[in-house]
Amino acid sequence: MISYILAAVVGIIVIAVDQYTKYFVANNFTLGEGSKVLIPKIIDLIYVKNDGGAWGMLGGSTWLLLSLTVIIMLICITLLLKYGTKNKFMFWAISLIIAGGLGNMIDRIFRGGYVVDFLHFTFFDSFPVFNIADCSIVIGGGMLLLYLVLGIVKESKKNRAQKAQNSKNEEI
Repeated sequence: MISYILAAVVGIIVIAVDQYTKYFVANNFTLGEGSKVLIPKIIDLIYVKNDGGAWGMLGGSTWLLLSLTVIIMLICITLLLKYGTKNKFMFWAISLIIAGGLGNMIDRIFRGGYVVDFLHFTFFDSFPVFNIADCSIVIGGGMLLLYLVLGIVKESKKNRAQKAQNSKNEEI
């Protein structure tokens, strides 16, 4: 139970920081204004309205993106309730995905179908402009992917060890 409360608190903090930074950028930057260096050669700030998903895909498809977000979040909540407390790494990965999804969903609903993006990672030329919610989703997604890959590797090692043990038993 404590894990769920802590996850809710962290989720609220992620959403609050996400919404505050979007509000700040939208009210203090000019849309599309040239980049302002935050960390030289790493991150610039630029105000962009994104009516699509990652890399601007599905631009203008607000209802589709909202529907996909709801479906993904329902899957995440189901996974969290079913398996979450069994593995803390997976629990936090899914919690970050949910918090990020909620942050961007708030934008799509209350900002006319778009999200405010402002973090431009300059070390990749074609990398999209991000926001805090996007970062939460990417970090959580990366953690979930790592969890799944490590689970597959662990299962594979377990199967090989079992086969080796079975071979030894057959020889005796």
